[in-house]
Amino acid sequence: MNVLKVFAPSAIAFFVGLLLAPFLTDFLYKHKCWKKKAGKVDPSGKDTPIFNSLHKERETGTPRMGGIIIWVSVLCTIGIIYLLTILFPGDQFFLKLNFLSRSQTWLPIFTLIIGSITGLIDDILQITGSGDHKSGLSFTKRSIVVFGLGLIGGLWFYERLGMNAIHIPFYGPLTLGLFFIPFFMFVMYSLFSSGIIDGLDGLSGGVLAIIFSAYAGIAYFQHRIDLAAFCTVVVGGILAFLWFNIPPARFYMSETGILGLTTTLTVVAFLTDTVVLLPIIAFPLFVTSASSVIQLTSKKFRHGKKVFLVAPIHHHFEAIGWPAYKVVMRYWIIGIVMAIIGMILALIG
Repeated sequence: MNVLKVFAPSAIAFFVGLLLAPFLTDFLYKHKCWKKKAGKVDPSGKDTPIFNSLHKERETGTPRMGGIIIWVSVLCTIGIIYLLTILFPGDQFFLKLNFLSRSQTWLPIFTLIIGSITGLIDDILQITGSGDHKSGLSFTKRSIVVFGLGLIGGLWFYERLGMNAIHIPFYGPLTLGLFFIPFFMFVMYSLFSSGIIDGLDGLSGGVLAIIFSAYAGIAYFQHRIDLAAFCTVVVGGILAFLWFNIPPARFYMSETGILGLTTTLTVVAFLTDTVVLLPIIAFPLFVTSASSVIQLTSKKFRHGKKVFLVAPIHHHFEAIGWPAYKVVMRYWIIGIVMAIIGMILALIG
């Protein structure tokens, strides 16, 4: 029954996402939900000429907000299963299929909702805003939301779940005490910064599907069946999105997908007590974020000299001549290998 509980909701989420996609696509194209002007600026506010030359024909004409499919299909799946338990209260099959639980899934669901809605507001402002809002919510405002989610999450773990330590593979628990809360916030913010991986067709969707699949396996072997089911439901929603995001993309995930997923991933990592292994399991995310930090640091302390032609690093590979599909496929391969290594270490460490 556990296997069915873990995989059946994932299939439901996938097909719900496929059913939602045509309606979302029609709406996004009808209302021209894309950036009106191509290009972006770096965190210091300067133009990014190499990136803009690579993507000048991609950023307009293709809608944002495709990530809606992911979180809406997840919530619809949860709602469908919960409704079935109400309609058939004596049916053990539907009761066992329900994966809502206070200790395992309430917090990740809450985080997914808040993160995704914040991202949706940012996307809407980028599409319709003007003046101060033409670039969406400011980085500072989004950071405040992420820190707020991190504070709520850290307090929930510390106060409600009684967690104040992290597990170090082959060593054991490392007690952090009250420092557990700021550490939780730091990890969530680090993953939030990795959202810049959403830059090529199929890249972020494929990488995140691999990561959540790995965590579904880890949670399953830890006998956290509800959490494993939640992770596979997220994978099902991502795969439905990815069906329409592979080249040529019908829409982009954008902030409403990436912000919700990265913040939720933090919660999942702490629930499985594998946060130390997160840089391995989510290796492509951390490499992406680190490449931007390295680039900015180099430019600041080396008089404008760059390490990469353009950051984050997947755009560097584009700049040296790799086709986008080659970059994406190799990211997927590396992601799978590192996720497997991380799973092995989680299970034996």
